[in-house]
Amino acid sequence: MNALAPLRHTPFRFLLAGRTINALGNSIAPIALAFAVLDLTGSAGDLGLVVGARSLANVLFLLFGGVLADRLPRHLLMVGSSLAAGAVQAVVAALVLTGNATIPLLIALSMVNGMASALALPASAALLPQTVGEEVRLQANALSRLCLNTALVGGASVGGVVIAATSPGVGLAVDAATFVLSALCFAGVRVAVPKKAEVKADRPNVFADLRTGWSEFRSRTWLWAVVAGFSLLNAAWSGGMYVLGPAVADETIGRQAWGLVLAGETVGMIVGGLLAIRLKLRRLLLFGVLSCCGMALPLFVLGAYPKLWALLAATFVAGVMLEQFAVAWDTTMQEHVPPDRLARVYSYDMVGSFVAMPAGEVAIGPVGQAVGLEVALVGAGAVATVAVASMLTSREVRTLRHRLPEDEPASVKESVA
Repeated sequence: MNALAPLRHTPFRFLLAGRTINALGNSIAPIALAFAVLDLTGSAGDLGLVVGARSLANVLFLLFGGVLADRLPRHLLMVGSSLAAGAVQAVVAALVLTGNATIPLLIALSMVNGMASALALPASAALLPQTVGEEVRLQANALSRLCLNTALVGGASVGGVVIAATSPGVGLAVDAATFVLSALCFAGVRVAVPKKAEVKADRPNVFADLRTGWSEFRSRTWLWAVVAGFSLLNAAWSGGMYVLGPAVADETIGRQAWGLVLAGETVGMIVGGLLAIRLKLRRLLLFGVLSCCGMALPLFVLGAYPKLWALLAATFVAGVMLEQFAVAWDTTMQEHVPPDRLARVYSYDMVGSFVAMPAGEVAIGPVGQAVGLEVALVGAGAVATVAVASMLTSREVRTLRHRLPEDEPASVKESVA
Protein backbone atom coordinates (compact mmCIF):
# COMPACT_ATOMS: atom_id res chain seq x y z
CA MET A 1 0.00 0.00 0.00
CA ASN A 2 1.41 3.41 -1.04
CA ALA A 3 1.87 5.52 2.11
CA LEU A 4 1.05 8.70 0.14
CA ALA A 5 -2.13 7.31 -1.43
CA PRO A 6 -4.46 9.47 0.76
CA LEU A 7 -3.01 12.62 -0.87
CA ARG A 8 -4.82 11.71 -4.09
CA HIS A 9 -8.03 12.84 -2.38
CA THR A 10 -8.56 16.63 -2.57
CA PRO A 11 -10.69 16.92 0.62
CA PHE A 12 -7.98 15.12 2.56
CA ARG A 13 -5.34 17.55 1.28
CA PHE A 14 -7.37 20.57 2.47
CA LEU A 15 -8.04 18.96 5.84
CA LEU A 16 -4.39 18.02 6.22
CA ALA A 17 -3.25 21.56 5.40
CA GLY A 18 -5.67 23.13 7.89
CA ARG A 19 -4.77 20.79 10.73
CA THR A 20 -1.04 21.18 10.07
CA ILE A 21 -1.17 24.98 10.12
CA ASN A 22 -3.27 24.88 13.26
CA ALA A 23 -0.76 22.57 14.94
CA LEU A 24 2.10 24.91 14.02
CA GLY A 25 0.56 27.76 15.98
CA ASN A 26 -0.68 25.60 18.83
CA SER A 27 2.80 24.24 19.45
CA ILE A 28 3.93 27.77 20.25
CA ALA A 29 0.89 28.78 22.32
CA PRO A 30 1.41 26.56 25.43
CA ILE A 31 5.03 27.71 25.76
CA ALA A 32 4.04 31.36 25.30
CA LEU A 33 1.11 31.20 27.72
CA ALA A 34 3.13 29.35 30.37
CA PHE A 35 5.90 31.92 30.43
CA ALA A 36 3.44 34.83 30.17
CA VAL A 37 1.84 33.66 33.42
CA LEU A 38 5.21 32.98 35.08
CA ASP A 39 6.38 36.48 34.07
CA LEU A 40 3.19 37.92 35.51
CA THR A 41 3.13 36.21 38.93
CA GLY A 42 5.89 33.58 39.03
CA SER A 43 3.40 31.10 40.44
CA ALA A 44 2.96 27.52 39.18
CA GLY A 45 -0.40 27.55 40.97
CA ASP A 46 -1.61 30.48 38.84
CA LEU A 47 -0.39 28.73 35.71
CA GLY A 48 -2.37 25.67 36.76
CA LEU A 49 -5.53 27.77 37.10
CA VAL A 50 -5.14 29.28 33.62
CA VAL A 51 -4.35 25.97 31.94
CA GLY A 52 -7.01 24.15 33.95
CA ALA A 53 -9.69 26.67 33.01
CA ARG A 54 -9.20 25.91 29.33
CA SER A 55 -9.33 22.17 29.95
CA LEU A 56 -12.50 22.51 32.04
CA ALA A 57 -14.34 24.50 29.37
CA ASN A 58 -13.14 22.01 26.78
CA VAL A 59 -14.62 19.10 28.72
CA LEU A 60 -17.91 20.89 29.39
CA PHE A 61 -18.59 21.63 25.72
CA LEU A 62 -17.19 18.53 24.01
CA LEU A 63 -20.47 16.59 24.06
CA PHE A 64 -22.27 19.53 22.49
CA GLY A 65 -19.50 19.70 19.88
CA GLY A 66 -20.04 16.03 19.06
CA VAL A 67 -23.79 16.55 18.54
CA LEU A 68 -23.18 19.54 16.26
CA ALA A 69 -20.58 17.62 14.26
CA ASP A 70 -23.10 14.85 13.53
CA ARG A 71 -25.82 17.36 12.59
CA LEU A 72 -23.99 20.12 10.69
CA PRO A 73 -21.37 20.16 7.92
CA ARG A 74 -18.23 19.29 9.85
CA HIS A 75 -15.87 21.44 7.79
CA LEU A 76 -17.99 24.56 8.39
CA LEU A 77 -18.03 23.89 12.12
CA MET A 78 -14.25 23.78 12.03
CA VAL A 79 -14.11 27.06 10.09
CA GLY A 80 -16.25 28.84 12.69
CA SER A 81 -14.32 27.38 15.60
CA SER A 82 -10.94 28.37 14.11
CA LEU A 83 -12.05 31.95 13.53
CA ALA A 84 -13.40 32.21 17.08
CA ALA A 85 -10.20 30.77 18.57
CA GLY A 86 -8.10 33.13 16.44
CA ALA A 87 -10.02 36.14 17.75
CA VAL A 88 -9.58 35.02 21.36
CA GLN A 89 -5.85 34.44 20.96
CA ALA A 90 -5.48 37.86 19.34
CA VAL A 91 -7.03 39.46 22.41
CA VAL A 92 -4.77 37.45 24.75
CA ALA A 93 -1.73 38.48 22.72
CA ALA A 94 -2.74 42.14 22.85
CA LEU A 95 -3.23 42.00 26.63
CA VAL A 96 0.17 40.38 27.19
CA LEU A 97 2.01 42.70 24.79
CA THR A 98 0.50 45.84 26.33
CA GLY A 99 1.03 44.72 29.92
CA ASN A 100 -2.68 44.65 30.70
CA ALA A 101 -3.00 40.90 31.27
CA THR A 102 -4.28 39.67 34.62
CA ILE A 103 -4.84 36.16 35.90
CA PRO A 104 -8.67 36.52 35.99
CA LEU A 105 -8.67 37.81 32.40
CA LEU A 106 -6.42 35.00 31.20
CA ILE A 107 -8.62 32.43 32.96
CA ALA A 108 -11.75 33.81 31.29
CA LEU A 109 -10.19 33.92 27.82
CA SER A 110 -8.72 30.45 28.27
CA MET A 111 -12.22 29.16 28.95
CA VAL A 112 -13.53 30.73 25.75
CA ASN A 113 -10.62 29.23 23.84
CA GLY A 114 -11.36 25.83 25.36
CA MET A 115 -15.01 26.11 24.31
CA ALA A 116 -14.05 26.91 20.71
CA SER A 117 -11.67 23.95 20.65
CA ALA A 118 -14.39 21.65 22.01
CA LEU A 119 -16.66 22.49 19.09
CA ALA A 120 -13.95 21.56 16.57
CA LEU A 121 -12.28 18.46 18.04
CA PRO A 122 -15.05 15.88 17.39
CA ALA A 123 -15.68 17.35 13.92
CA SER A 124 -12.00 17.14 13.01
CA ALA A 125 -11.67 13.54 14.18
CA ALA A 126 -14.87 12.37 12.46
CA LEU A 127 -14.21 14.27 9.23
CA LEU A 128 -10.99 12.48 8.30
CA PRO A 129 -12.55 9.09 7.39
CA GLN A 130 -15.00 10.95 5.11
CA THR A 131 -12.12 12.32 3.04
CA VAL A 132 -10.57 8.96 2.03
CA GLY A 133 -11.59 5.39 1.27
CA GLU A 134 -11.47 2.67 3.92
CA GLU A 135 -8.60 0.94 2.15
CA VAL A 136 -6.23 3.85 2.97
CA ARG A 137 -7.72 4.88 6.31
CA LEU A 138 -4.76 3.76 8.44
CA GLN A 139 -2.34 5.47 6.05
CA ALA A 140 -4.45 8.66 6.19
CA ASN A 141 -4.42 8.65 9.99
CA ALA A 142 -0.69 8.05 10.11
CA LEU A 143 0.06 10.66 7.43
CA SER A 144 -2.14 13.20 9.20
CA ARG A 145 -0.35 12.56 12.48
CA LEU A 146 3.01 12.76 10.71
CA CYS A 147 2.26 16.22 9.32
CA LEU A 148 0.82 17.42 12.61
CA ASN A 149 3.92 16.33 14.47
CA THR A 150 6.26 17.87 11.91
CA ALA A 151 4.46 21.16 12.47
CA LEU A 152 4.64 20.69 16.24
CA VAL A 153 8.38 20.07 16.29
CA GLY A 154 9.00 23.11 14.11
CA GLY A 155 6.66 25.28 16.13
CA ALA A 156 8.01 24.24 19.52
CA SER A 157 11.63 24.73 18.45
CA VAL A 158 11.04 28.09 16.79
CA GLY A 159 8.61 29.13 19.51
CA GLY A 160 11.13 28.62 22.28
CA VAL A 161 13.69 30.73 20.42
CA VAL A 162 11.21 33.48 19.47
CA ILE A 163 9.72 33.73 22.96
CA ALA A 164 13.17 33.83 24.57
CA ALA A 165 14.31 36.53 22.10
CA THR A 166 11.13 38.66 22.11
CA SER A 167 8.20 38.01 24.45
CA PRO A 168 5.40 35.50 25.10
CA GLY A 169 2.92 37.94 23.54
CA VAL A 170 4.55 37.56 20.13
CA GLY A 171 4.12 33.78 20.29
CA LEU A 172 0.44 34.19 21.12
CA ALA A 173 -0.01 36.57 18.17
CA VAL A 174 1.49 33.98 15.82
CA ASP A 175 -0.97 31.40 17.14
CA ALA A 176 -3.88 33.76 16.40
CA ALA A 177 -2.74 34.18 12.79
CA THR A 178 -2.46 30.43 12.22
CA PHE A 179 -6.08 29.93 13.30
CA VAL A 180 -7.22 32.26 10.51
CA LEU A 181 -5.11 30.46 7.90
CA SER A 182 -6.39 27.07 9.00
CA ALA A 183 -9.99 28.30 8.72
CA LEU A 184 -9.36 29.11 5.05
CA CYS A 185 -8.12 25.57 4.46
CA PHE A 186 -11.07 23.95 6.26
CA ALA A 187 -13.43 25.94 4.04
CA GLY A 188 -12.09 23.97 1.07
CA VAL A 189 -13.02 20.52 2.44
CA ARG A 190 -15.96 19.06 0.50
CA VAL A 191 -17.24 15.59 1.42
CA ALA A 192 -20.43 13.57 1.16
CA VAL A 193 -22.70 13.40 4.21
CA PRO A 194 -22.82 9.91 5.84
CA LYS A 195 -25.98 8.23 4.53
CA LYS A 196 -27.59 7.55 7.89
CA ALA A 197 -27.01 11.12 9.01
CA GLU A 198 -29.48 12.29 6.38
CA VAL A 199 -32.34 10.59 8.25
CA LYS A 200 -33.46 12.86 11.08
CA ALA A 201 -36.53 10.97 12.32
CA ASP A 202 -34.60 8.95 14.91
CA ARG A 203 -32.78 12.06 16.17
CA PRO A 204 -35.50 14.57 17.14
CA ASN A 205 -33.44 16.62 19.61
CA VAL A 206 -30.04 17.14 21.18
CA PHE A 207 -30.75 14.84 24.12
CA ALA A 208 -31.76 12.02 21.79
CA ASP A 209 -28.46 12.53 19.97
CA LEU A 210 -26.57 12.37 23.25
CA ARG A 211 -28.37 9.19 24.33
CA THR A 212 -27.56 7.53 21.01
CA GLY A 213 -23.90 8.50 21.30
CA TRP A 214 -23.77 7.26 24.88
CA SER A 215 -25.30 3.92 23.88
CA GLU A 216 -22.66 3.48 21.18
CA PHE A 217 -19.92 4.42 23.65
CA ARG A 218 -20.91 2.23 26.61
CA SER A 219 -21.68 -0.81 24.46
CA ARG A 220 -17.98 -1.22 23.63
CA THR A 221 -15.95 -2.30 26.66
CA TRP A 222 -12.62 -1.75 24.88
CA LEU A 223 -13.62 1.84 24.24
CA TRP A 224 -14.65 2.98 27.71
CA ALA A 225 -11.86 0.95 29.38
CA VAL A 226 -9.20 2.84 27.42
CA VAL A 227 -10.95 6.17 27.94
CA ALA A 228 -11.15 5.61 31.72
CA GLY A 229 -7.45 4.82 31.83
CA PHE A 230 -6.58 7.85 29.75
CA SER A 231 -8.52 10.09 32.10
CA LEU A 232 -5.97 9.27 34.81
CA LEU A 233 -3.04 9.24 32.38
CA ASN A 234 -3.87 12.68 30.94
CA ALA A 235 -4.30 14.20 34.41
CA ALA A 236 -0.79 13.08 35.36
CA TRP A 237 0.73 14.05 32.01
CA SER A 238 -0.83 17.51 31.66
CA GLY A 239 -0.12 18.49 35.25
CA GLY A 240 3.47 17.29 35.07
CA MET A 241 4.41 18.53 31.60
CA TYR A 242 2.37 21.74 31.26
CA VAL A 243 2.38 23.08 34.83
CA LEU A 244 5.43 21.75 36.70
CA GLY A 245 7.51 21.25 33.56
CA PRO A 246 7.90 24.97 32.71
CA ALA A 247 8.58 25.75 36.40
CA VAL A 248 11.38 23.15 36.53
CA ALA A 249 12.74 24.39 33.19
CA ASP A 250 12.90 27.97 34.47
CA GLU A 251 15.13 26.80 37.34
CA THR A 252 17.30 24.35 35.38
CA ILE A 253 17.61 24.16 31.59
CA GLY A 254 16.00 27.50 30.62
CA ARG A 255 13.08 28.54 28.45
CA GLN A 256 14.71 28.05 25.06
CA ALA A 257 15.80 24.56 26.05
CA TRP A 258 12.27 23.73 27.25
CA GLY A 259 11.03 24.44 23.73
CA LEU A 260 13.62 21.94 22.48
CA VAL A 261 12.43 19.36 25.01
CA LEU A 262 8.85 19.65 23.77
CA ALA A 263 10.17 19.48 20.22
CA GLY A 264 11.98 16.27 21.16
CA GLU A 265 8.64 14.64 21.82
CA THR A 266 7.29 15.67 18.45
CA VAL A 267 10.45 14.48 16.67
CA GLY A 268 9.75 11.14 18.27
CA MET A 269 6.15 11.33 17.08
CA ILE A 270 7.35 11.96 13.53
CA VAL A 271 9.55 8.87 13.70
CA GLY A 272 6.66 7.00 15.31
CA GLY A 273 4.35 8.08 12.50
CA LEU A 274 6.76 6.72 9.90
CA LEU A 275 6.71 3.41 11.74
CA ALA A 276 2.94 3.39 12.27
CA ILE A 277 2.12 4.13 8.64
CA ARG A 278 3.03 0.55 7.76
CA LEU A 279 1.56 -1.22 10.77
CA LYS A 280 -0.03 -4.58 9.98
CA LEU A 281 -1.13 -6.04 13.30
CA ARG A 282 -4.19 -8.09 14.14
CA ARG A 283 -4.22 -6.78 17.71
CA LEU A 284 -3.63 -3.17 16.82
CA LEU A 285 -5.35 -1.74 19.91
CA LEU A 286 -3.34 -3.88 22.32
CA PHE A 287 -0.11 -2.73 20.70
CA GLY A 288 -1.24 0.88 20.96
CA VAL A 289 -2.17 0.66 24.64
CA LEU A 290 1.12 -1.04 25.54
CA SER A 291 2.93 1.81 23.79
CA CYS A 292 1.38 4.32 26.22
CA CYS A 293 3.89 3.22 28.88
CA GLY A 294 6.32 5.67 27.27
CA MET A 295 4.34 8.66 28.54
CA ALA A 296 5.56 8.07 32.09
CA LEU A 297 9.23 8.35 31.12
CA PRO A 298 9.54 12.18 30.76
CA LEU A 299 7.73 12.66 34.08
CA PHE A 300 10.23 10.43 35.89
CA VAL A 301 13.18 12.18 34.24
CA LEU A 302 11.84 15.66 35.02
CA GLY A 303 11.54 14.72 38.66
CA ALA A 304 14.75 12.72 39.09
CA TYR A 305 17.27 14.06 36.55
CA PRO A 306 16.21 17.28 34.73
CA LYS A 307 19.19 17.48 32.38
CA LEU A 308 18.69 18.56 28.77
CA TRP A 309 20.09 15.44 27.12
CA ALA A 310 18.06 13.12 29.39
CA LEU A 311 14.85 15.07 28.82
CA LEU A 312 15.38 15.09 25.06
CA ALA A 313 15.88 11.32 25.06
CA ALA A 314 12.85 10.73 27.30
CA THR A 315 10.48 12.90 25.30
CA PHE A 316 11.72 11.40 22.03
CA VAL A 317 10.97 7.85 23.22
CA ALA A 318 7.60 8.99 24.58
CA GLY A 319 6.76 10.54 21.22
CA VAL A 320 7.62 7.40 19.25
CA MET A 321 5.49 5.23 21.53
CA LEU A 322 2.58 7.66 21.85
CA GLU A 323 2.21 7.83 18.10
CA GLN A 324 1.67 4.10 17.90
CA PHE A 325 -1.31 4.49 20.21
CA ALA A 326 -2.71 7.53 18.39
CA VAL A 327 -2.80 5.82 15.00
CA ALA A 328 -4.07 2.54 16.47
CA TRP A 329 -6.82 4.32 18.41
CA ASP A 330 -8.13 6.44 15.54
CA THR A 331 -8.09 3.49 13.14
CA THR A 332 -9.89 1.26 15.65
CA MET A 333 -12.55 3.90 16.34
CA GLN A 334 -13.19 4.53 12.66
CA GLU A 335 -13.36 0.81 11.92
CA HIS A 336 -15.78 -0.19 14.68
CA VAL A 337 -18.10 2.85 15.12
CA PRO A 338 -20.84 3.77 12.56
CA PRO A 339 -19.81 6.88 10.54
CA ASP A 340 -22.97 8.88 11.29
CA ARG A 341 -22.39 8.46 15.05
CA LEU A 342 -18.62 8.73 15.06
CA ALA A 343 -18.40 12.40 16.11
CA ARG A 344 -20.65 11.81 19.12
CA VAL A 345 -18.64 8.77 20.19
CA TYR A 346 -15.44 10.78 19.72
CA SER A 347 -16.93 13.49 21.95
CA TYR A 348 -17.60 10.97 24.74
CA ASP A 349 -14.08 9.64 24.22
CA MET A 350 -12.65 13.14 24.56
CA VAL A 351 -14.77 14.10 27.56
CA GLY A 352 -13.77 10.93 29.38
CA SER A 353 -10.12 11.31 28.45
CA PHE A 354 -9.94 15.02 29.36
CA VAL A 355 -12.32 15.21 32.34
CA ALA A 356 -9.59 14.80 34.98
CA MET A 357 -7.11 17.13 33.28
CA PRO A 358 -8.34 20.34 34.95
CA ALA A 359 -8.11 18.70 38.36
CA GLY A 360 -4.61 17.44 37.61
CA GLU A 361 -3.46 20.83 36.32
CA VAL A 362 -4.95 22.80 39.22
CA ALA A 363 -3.92 20.35 41.96
CA ILE A 364 -0.34 19.62 40.96
CA GLY A 365 0.87 23.20 41.65
CA PRO A 366 -0.06 23.12 45.35
CA VAL A 367 1.12 19.50 45.59
CA GLY A 368 4.47 20.48 44.12
CA GLN A 369 4.78 23.35 46.60
CA ALA A 370 3.94 21.03 49.50
CA VAL A 371 6.15 18.02 48.70
CA GLY A 372 8.59 19.51 46.20
CA LEU A 373 8.47 19.60 42.41
CA GLU A 374 10.71 16.54 42.07
CA VAL A 375 8.57 14.31 44.26
CA ALA A 376 5.36 15.52 42.60
CA LEU A 377 6.73 14.70 39.13
CA VAL A 378 7.89 11.22 40.10
CA GLY A 379 4.47 10.65 41.62
CA ALA A 380 2.83 11.78 38.37
CA GLY A 381 4.97 9.24 36.49
CA ALA A 382 3.80 6.48 38.83
CA VAL A 383 0.16 7.48 38.29
CA ALA A 384 0.68 7.34 34.51
CA THR A 385 2.10 3.81 34.79
CA VAL A 386 -0.86 2.63 36.87
CA ALA A 387 -3.26 4.16 34.31
CA VAL A 388 -1.79 2.09 31.46
CA ALA A 389 -1.96 -1.07 33.57
CA SER A 390 -5.64 -0.43 34.27
CA MET A 391 -6.44 -0.35 30.53
CA LEU A 392 -4.84 -3.76 30.06
CA THR A 393 -7.18 -5.38 32.60
CA SER A 394 -9.89 -5.33 29.92
CA ARG A 395 -10.06 -8.58 27.94
CA GLU A 396 -11.49 -6.75 24.91
CA VAL A 397 -8.53 -4.36 24.86
CA ARG A 398 -6.20 -7.35 24.79
CA THR A 399 -8.11 -9.35 22.14
CA LEU A 400 -9.92 -6.91 19.79
CA ARG A 401 -8.89 -7.69 16.22
CA HIS A 402 -8.10 -5.21 13.48
CA ARG A 403 -9.31 -5.88 9.93
CA LEU A 404 -6.36 -5.90 7.53
CA PRO A 405 -6.69 -5.01 3.81
CA GLU A 406 -6.11 -8.64 2.79
CA ASP A 407 -9.18 -9.61 4.84
CA GLU A 408 -11.50 -7.81 2.41
CA PRO A 409 -13.56 -9.89 -0.04
CA ALA A 410 -12.19 -9.99 -3.57
CA SER A 411 -15.25 -8.13 -4.89
CA VAL A 412 -14.53 -5.20 -2.56
CA LYS A 413 -10.89 -5.04 -3.63
CA GLU A 414 -11.91 -5.02 -7.28
CA SER A 415 -14.39 -2.19 -6.74
CA VAL A 416 -11.73 -0.13 -4.93
CA ALA A 417 -9.25 -0.78 -7.72
